[in-house]
Amino acid sequence: MTYISLPNESERRLTFYLAMEEYVARHLDLDDAFFLWQVEPTVIFGRNQLIENEVNLEYCREHGIATYRRKSGGGCVYADKGNVMLSYITKDEQVSLTFNRYINLLVLVLYRMGIEAKATGRNDVLIGGRKVSGNAFYHLPGKSIVHGTLLYDTDIQNMEASITPSHAKLESKGVSSVRQHITLLKDHTTMTLEEVKAHIRQTLCDRQLTLSETDIRGIGDIERGYLSESFILGNNPRYTLSRKGRIEGVGDLEVRLEVRGGIIREANILGDFLLVGDIEAGILSHLRGVRLSPEAMTEALPPDLSDIILHLHTYQLTKIIFNQL
Repeated sequence: MTYISLPNESERRLTFYLAMEEYVARHLDLDDAFFLWQVEPTVIFGRNQLIENEVNLEYCREHGIATYRRKSGGGCVYADKGNVMLSYITKDEQVSLTFNRYINLLVLVLYRMGIEAKATGRNDVLIGGRKVSGNAFYHLPGKSIVHGTLLYDTDIQNMEASITPSHAKLESKGVSSVRQHITLLKDHTTMTLEEVKAHIRQTLCDRQLTLSETDIRGIGDIERGYLSESFILGNNPRYTLSRKGRIEGVGDLEVRLEVRGGIIREANILGDFLLVGDIEAGILSHLRGVRLSPEAMTEALPPDLSDIILHLHTYQLTKIIFNQL
């Protein structure tokens, strides 16, 4: 695997690294690429999440914590210099298989550190039943991108105060707080963070490619999209009907529908679920013009939606909409 390095070690904001993943995927002809990065305190929320539902914006403003949106699904993440972020880009178009391969590589990294870790749930790596790494993925033409966190000595107080997960999400994991749900790598190894970073790189990569200044300018062009207000805030018009629920193995979902005369005119689905396909073409477009009833929706949608939202079935979606969960 090729390690992607930068020509200098200048400190950069989180959006630069998201753009860097995308640049590598779109412009570099590599079978597999990987890089590590770190940022000042930042909250990053998933593609389909409402920022006001997931982030304590007042706390973030008061404590200088930046907030950005990413293009992958999944939940809200807090990052700082006490943890390391990982990015994996591959030519494999089978997103689910790519994701599983990446997770297994991360488990291997920890195993070679003498740590027994397990991949579990939709996207987590656990040590002793507690989360040490959360990950997400998305697809570009011909490429898949997986990225995630590895908690080493993260500021737990900032993490707890800046992120506001739903009670249902915490209860599904058998905990009452973020603090109970996570563990820090420093408590399971004598290695320093710099030694951990070196170990990850040596375990996974056997060659290196240093980006040019031309590449950096190209990344900057992509980054402007991540910094736009419309992307960060999202397009969330008012809807006449909103239903929320949590499905085990899928995640938190909020379905918003604009209904006029008993017919669905517009639809959106928000939450921390993992996208593996095109939600617009695969789900939302099928709902427009459909009568608001379980029977009509079931007929309009395919029975299995797991090629769009991981592990989701149509009957589960209709149960949320009609308050049957």
